[in-house]
Amino acid sequence: MVPVNWTNKGLDRLKHSNLTYSDIDKLSLSNIPNGSASRFWVHLCMAYVITFWTCFMLKREYQNIALMRLQFLANDQMRPNQFTVLVRNIPTDPHESICELVEHFFKVNHPDQYLTFQAVHDATKLSELVKTRKQMQNLLDYNNNKHMRTLSKRPVIKMGFLGCCGEEADGIKYYTSMVESLTREISEEKERLRTGTKSIVPAAFVSFKSRWGAAICAQTQQSRDPTEWITEWAAEPRDIYYDNLALPYVDLKLRRIIVAVAYFFLTFFFMIPIAFVQSLANIEGIEKAFPFLKPLIEVRLLKSIIQGFLPGIALKIFLLFLPRILMQMSKFEGFVSTSSLERRSASRFYMFQFINVFLGSIVTGTAFQQLNSFLNQSANDIPKTIGVSIPMKATFFITYIMVDGWAGVAGEILRLKPLIIYHLKNTFLVRTENDREEATDPGTIGFNTAVSPILLPFIIVFFGLAYVVYRHQVINVYNQKYESAGKFWPDVHRRVLTALIVSQLLLMGLLNTKQAPKSTPLLLVLPVLTIGFHMHCKGRYQPAFVTYSLQEAMVKDTLERTREPNLNLKAFFRNAYAHPEFRVGENLEKEMAVEKPHTTPELVATKRGSWRNTSLPSKHSCPA
Repeated sequence: MVPVNWTNKGLDRLKHSNLTYSDIDKLSLSNIPNGSASRFWVHLCMAYVITFWTCFMLKREYQNIALMRLQFLANDQMRPNQFTVLVRNIPTDPHESICELVEHFFKVNHPDQYLTFQAVHDATKLSELVKTRKQMQNLLDYNNNKHMRTLSKRPVIKMGFLGCCGEEADGIKYYTSMVESLTREISEEKERLRTGTKSIVPAAFVSFKSRWGAAICAQTQQSRDPTEWITEWAAEPRDIYYDNLALPYVDLKLRRIIVAVAYFFLTFFFMIPIAFVQSLANIEGIEKAFPFLKPLIEVRLLKSIIQGFLPGIALKIFLLFLPRILMQMSKFEGFVSTSSLERRSASRFYMFQFINVFLGSIVTGTAFQQLNSFLNQSANDIPKTIGVSIPMKATFFITYIMVDGWAGVAGEILRLKPLIIYHLKNTFLVRTENDREEATDPGTIGFNTAVSPILLPFIIVFFGLAYVVYRHQVINVYNQKYESAGKFWPDVHRRVLTALIVSQLLLMGLLNTKQAPKSTPLLLVLPVLTIGFHMHCKGRYQPAFVTYSLQEAMVKDTLERTREPNLNLKAFFRNAYAHPEFRVGENLEKEMAVEKPHTTPELVATKRGSWRNTSLPSKHSCPA
């Protein structure tokens, strides 16, 4: 591709015009003259080669990852989430509490497979108390350490604003009394949650005797009303985002509409900093449009910095806080697992990068770069100028890849940011061993072509470095927050194909502006083939990432029963999905026990009238 583009004189013939370009732009499609059919056929053939090669590699990768996922699930040790279903939007009943209603419903509709359930509590107040107690305990440890260093003098604190003024008090006695008081409040709040019913939300974690029974429940409609008794596979206990379990299910659609509107405006208004970044990237265009800035811009050092790395650095700074904003938006939407929060945030970050960083940079960059040309030519010539100037934006993306890609990967292996933050915390905030452990916590890993072939070497270097560095970081540095068994892959597959389709459409538009309309019918075939390939992969491989086949579940259950015939599943599930704050300072076996020893009754226990009592089915009858 490079020799085909370089050996033309298209840009040299436009020297008389107001078009702004550099020597590196001669490596792009812009250097091919309009109407040069023989040269454009090379780009057309390469588009087909890239499309078929990409689809072949994606299909092979999808097949391998789906197989590895099934093998992992088959060989994985027993986990609570393999037997557990999250049930939401449980309807209210005037005769029964939510706990009684859940037990009654699943004993009737899943009589042979239902085992136990864990109620979901709104533990917001308890979480605040536990957090405050942790802070007070940390301050108590600090004052005890301080007293151990100077036994002759007891630590003194001031009770006023930020501990800077007010009445003095003995630090150890004060924080000891605070910890004891908060401990009592926590115990009282736990008892209130355990014995009361007002804190129970219309959701529950229901566990079954087998994976087969859980698969039946999670993947079928439970009620004639599809908006009630909504079931889905429960995530791992460590993956659950408990704060969102208390949200009313009926509010989720409204929340998602609000977030969609907010995301639209965030994307729209971010075009302003994108335009600013592109104004920095096109010095020649600004000099022609605003000659009075030329003396300042022509300073060699300043010009090199502005044209070289300042645009990429500025764009990186503007994007610095975007992942946190998108994560907060996902939390507001109401997703109930950390993995789903990260998948949603990654999806929005991808769309944001595509709309603003890619399309926004192309549009605003082209406008700034060819501003003088647009102002001094007829409207009929503007499409031709766009066709020439858009491929020349490769120079900006080269610098952006170097700043965000190369420098980002180097910074990841050096971990400069965590190192600086650790030393700042160690100097100003670390007072106890708990503080030091939090400061040294590595955290978890975050998720966030034919037109200009000069980009490819930079991208290849980036992916090569990223593979080596992040493989090392995932294995040796970061903590694992949850196990999703490759569930992110369908999103990756879909985004690669989206980028491929966009590149095909852009090439089609560029060739039209370059007066090569005969290529349009042939290029139209590529998006259609790519979409068809996506639908094939979605139907063939994606079910392995969404559902759990009954065949696999039965095989796993049979092998497990053979190896461990006396396994006590009820003890295994007890408190597996209890709110984390219930596990602070107390014996788990005494917390939130919803199952009591009892013999199997002939009738399902209920507080309804006698006409509503439902008999358990016999061996010869059908379940109700």
